[in-house]
Amino acid sequence: MKLLHLDSSILGDNSATRAISAAIVSALTGADASIEVTYRDLAAAPLPHLTLDVLGAPENNAELAEFLDTDILVIGAGMYNFTIPTQLKAWIDRIAIAGKTFRYTAEGPEGLAGDKKVFVALARGGYYGEGQPAAAVEHAESYLRAVLGFMGITNPTFVLAEGLAIDADTREKAVAAALAQAATIAIPA
Repeated sequence: MKLLHLDSSILGDNSATRAISAAIVSALTGADASIEVTYRDLAAAPLPHLTLDVLGAPENNAELAEFLDTDILVIGAGMYNFTIPTQLKAWIDRIAIAGKTFRYTAEGPEGLAGDKKVFVALARGGYYGEGQPAAAVEHAESYLRAVLGFMGITNPTFVLAEGLAIDADTREKAVAAALAQAATIAIPA
């Protein structure tokens, strides 16, 4: 099996999502040493924004080819200004391609990438979950669920750490809980 590990945090060693996504990959490869891992740091090597020449030439789209060849996707995504980092959005723009990862039909859109297992390490500075006062402005998890679902990936697993900007104690506890959850990640049989 092939695993693609993407990190998009600009925080380097201070990134909770980098630690959590690494823990997810470690759990998966610890359970199956034959998993082949490819790592992409979208912050260190950012992709340019989508242009017509990339959109119009999927045969020359290296990110799309790599995604299509992947069985497992692990994404590290912080929530910046209520949504995902632009570095991750640039990557998604290269893989959400009509005729390749989804298609339009008379009955509506159909996802073509549903055979992939996706794990997302998501961190938020505040509390944006269901029932929280700021839930209406959460556009990171909701966007990722929507775009992945549009491509046919309807059951991504999220490992969430939130409240990281509240104080040091809250951050430490949230990250520890997410790391503990990440250590239990497994591919369903």
